[in-house]
Amino acid sequence: MAGHSQFKNIMYRKGAQDAKKAKIFAKLARDITIAAKSGLPEPDKNPRLRLAIQAARAESMPKDNIERAIAKASQTAGGADYVSARYEGFGPGKVAVIVEAMTDNKNRTAGNVRTIFGKRGGVMGETGSVAFNFERIGFIEYPLSVAEADKVFEAALEAGANDVISDEEHHDIETLPDDLGVVTEALEKVFGTPSASRLDWKPMVKTDITDLETAQKFFDFIDALEDDDDVQHVYHNAEISEEILAKL
Repeated sequence: MAGHSQFKNIMYRKGAQDAKKAKIFAKLARDITIAAKSGLPEPDKNPRLRLAIQAARAESMPKDNIERAIAKASQTAGGADYVSARYEGFGPGKVAVIVEAMTDNKNRTAGNVRTIFGKRGGVMGETGSVAFNFERIGFIEYPLSVAEADKVFEAALEAGANDVISDEEHHDIETLPDDLGVVTEALEKVFGTPSASRLDWKPMVKTDITDLETAQKFFDFIDALEDDDDVQHVYHNAEISEEILAKL
């Protein structure tokens, strides 16, 4: 679930990610808990919680898991005090990287992320050191099978989306950050629950990785970040050719 899913040149890793359902569910549960703490623990009155639950359902997260995650938001239920954290820096190949985490111990998480950067050929910077290379967007994803590209395009624009890109696997819909909830709700009435609906970081410039060794180091670096229990999403501006991907 982590990573920037609209970068089609890393989608081959989806199979490996699907094998980590337990870890994925744990990260989704944290999303739900944080969302429930940010407002009322009722999805119909808390848009952020509603979106978090939609994302969990899209990953086939069991209903009991979702309910437990909501319950943890209550202090009477002993919920952990999770907070969001963002880390920035450069990975192998000088690729700009943004790491978003949810944690109950910022010192632990910052230390873990810093260690991964240091040991995997990256350099961790200060907050804001690479974010200027990205723009904040709302991102909604549906599988290709949900409808023809023209139908999704028309429905998305009518709902207020900025852009739609359809390829051989998905319909990717981009919105303004503040419009994400409204557009998601409108599309859900037409196409059902999306496979993803979240705020993303979209790169405004790309960094090319032009050799196989650097590409392998970069993917190992991203895998190590995503494997950390506290890390929720990893975004980057890498551009890797199909030729190099084929060799991987």
